Amino acid sequence: MKPEFGIGVSAELEEVTTEEMGVRHLGTGVRSVFSTPSMIALMERTSIHLIKPYLEDGEGSVGTKVNINHIAATPIGMKVRAKSTVKEINGRRIVFAVECFNEKEKIGEGTHERAIINIKKFAEKT
Repeated sequence: MKPEFGIGVSAELEEVTTEEMGVRHLGTGVRSVFSTPSMIALMERTSIHLIKPYLEDGEGSVGTKVNINHIAATPIGMKVRAKSTVKEINGRRIVFAVECFNEKEKIGEGTHERAIINIKKFAEKT
């Protein structure tokens, strides 16, 4: 990791929700809403987006843990925005505080952990 990477660094990503991001298990006749897996994926992508400029050549990251509360529904078609902030650095383990908002309110919050890896060594293991 580059030395300027540290606690408090943050990034945001925004996207418009689509039908593919909606819940599918409720059946017909129920308006689709932004699914929890889609929200978590946005939080992870935001954390990856945050960390990427600080990686050294040959480094990458893998997700190791999510602890997320989905606290409000978002109708499909509404914009959502995720924010990721570095909360803790412990060697190669990074803990991010993550939040997600729709156009009206906070819809999710929690933590996401990623581990910094050497891509070549990781590829040899898999």
